[in-house]
Amino acid sequence: MATQSQTPSLSAPSPSNPSRAGTSSGLTESFRPADTSVPLEELTVGELLIRRAAEHPGRPALIGTRHGSGDSARLTYAELLDEAARVATGLSRLADRGDFVALWAPNVVEWPIIEFGAALAGVTLVALNPVLRLDELDYAIGHSGAKVLIHADRSRDYDMAAVAAELVAARPDVRAVSLSETDVYRPDHAAETILAQAPTDPSAPVMLQYTSGTTGNPKGVLLRHRSLVNNARLTMLGVHARPGAVAVNPLPMFHTAACVIGTLGPLWIGGTHILIEQFAPATTLDLIRSESADILFYVPAILGAVLAAQAASAGPAPRLDIIMGGASDVPAAMIEGAEQVFGAGVFNLYGQTELAPVLAVTRPGDSREDLLRSVGRPLPHADCKITDPATGAVAGIGVAGEICARGYQQFIEYLHDPAATSAAVDSDGFVHTGDLGVMDERGYLKVTGRLKELIIRGGENIAPVAVENAIAEHPLVAGAAVIGLPDERFGEIVAAVLIVRGQTPDDLADQLRAHTAERISPFMVPSRWFVADAFPATPTGKVRKFAVRDQVISARLREITPTKD
Repeated sequence: MATQSQTPSLSAPSPSNPSRAGTSSGLTESFRPADTSVPLEELTVGELLIRRAAEHPGRPALIGTRHGSGDSARLTYAELLDEAARVATGLSRLADRGDFVALWAPNVVEWPIIEFGAALAGVTLVALNPVLRLDELDYAIGHSGAKVLIHADRSRDYDMAAVAAELVAARPDVRAVSLSETDVYRPDHAAETILAQAPTDPSAPVMLQYTSGTTGNPKGVLLRHRSLVNNARLTMLGVHARPGAVAVNPLPMFHTAACVIGTLGPLWIGGTHILIEQFAPATTLDLIRSESADILFYVPAILGAVLAAQAASAGPAPRLDIIMGGASDVPAAMIEGAEQVFGAGVFNLYGQTELAPVLAVTRPGDSREDLLRSVGRPLPHADCKITDPATGAVAGIGVAGEICARGYQQFIEYLHDPAATSAAVDSDGFVHTGDLGVMDERGYLKVTGRLKELIIRGGENIAPVAVENAIAEHPLVAGAAVIGLPDERFGEIVAAVLIVRGQTPDDLADQLRAHTAERISPFMVPSRWFVADAFPATPTGKVRKFAVRDQVISARLREITPTKD
């Protein structure tokens, strides 16, 4: 059990920029040792919920939409703990402690309840994207070894219940439980001993997140209780979130941004988590007004849409204290626009799933230049360095290299993939992010690009190889190279460059769009299509993606467009 204070610390960690080189003027190389001026909390996710329910039993904790009925649910901390304890009771009957239990659902209120229930039951929650197609879902269940799949019946027009039934027909060892079957996973009463027997080891696994890799199949990122609790806590302290704040979360819950920062962040400050099931900018604005919200979590696509909706509205803009997010390059004009329209401090987060997820954040008091064009400095308890990708040596101040980090929040492993784990973590224990950046003499970071070929569209990580494989199954495609292109709304969009067999039919883009939509998730389907005679390649035959991207941007390739909307 934790020995720290029973209430959230109201003081933010003080800046600390010790230099390994020992100079008083700042860092002389791109290595920033961890700020240890604030202690870590030794808590599990379940213990944190138990603590807050004891402190604030009648305070609103969670607001969201119930699965199936669409009814609004408003739970106090006492009610949230009760529902989570009943879920823990149900899960304890379905799985053994230490088992993997998968959750496949959109942003219904049951999502965070099950997140807490899984933590109390001692099972590892496998967070799955609700738009996964059958093959993608089958891979995640098979790879994780999940014994139970808890699923929504439907997400928008997607019949998830039918897909789940098809999955378990081929996997009789997997138990599928619909969110409608509340008597199975959330019985009427919690077992008397369930809270007393809840896990207390903060180093134990609590969540498995699937993140796209450059080799096609996603990797399973295994995360600890300690990592999630403290990352949410230190992020909220970093932006000076006030105790009891009301936070609006329109981000997808299967991402760490939502289920860690957007869920455990409000929990840490004893605040209210408002979960939006289906993001709609005008509805989100109305909700911010009606609930007197203080915090909005965002990715650029969401913030841009909210700003556009407010500009089109005749009414005054709601006031916010904090707008916090990131996931891709955030235009300075968007940050300034949000500041002016909503009167909020807008803070940029940087990180990745393997870091649970936040490494660095801009903060109140940072300069205009830092707020607009940096991702701030690392959170406490994280060593950070920039290395030469070729040699691994620490780069000089202001010299671009790979961003690497080491600390309490780093992942345990890539599940069942020791080779990938070893490749991602160097001999000094630093996680290599695959992102390029520079560090200044104060330890502030700017992200300048990516070593990895992942495309980040509206906060969604997309592996080009997975899209290329789907496209290549079309009989007219002799080759495909998928790249990301800059986009004001989404940060990046997916584009495909093709080598076509024979003549290019007029409806090829329509054919390919329909073809890929049957095989991969909707957000992965390319928005733009181009045709090339050949790909620029290395002497060993590897496609030079940066050169392909340059050809597209410089309009040297012919674009084919769909004829249907």
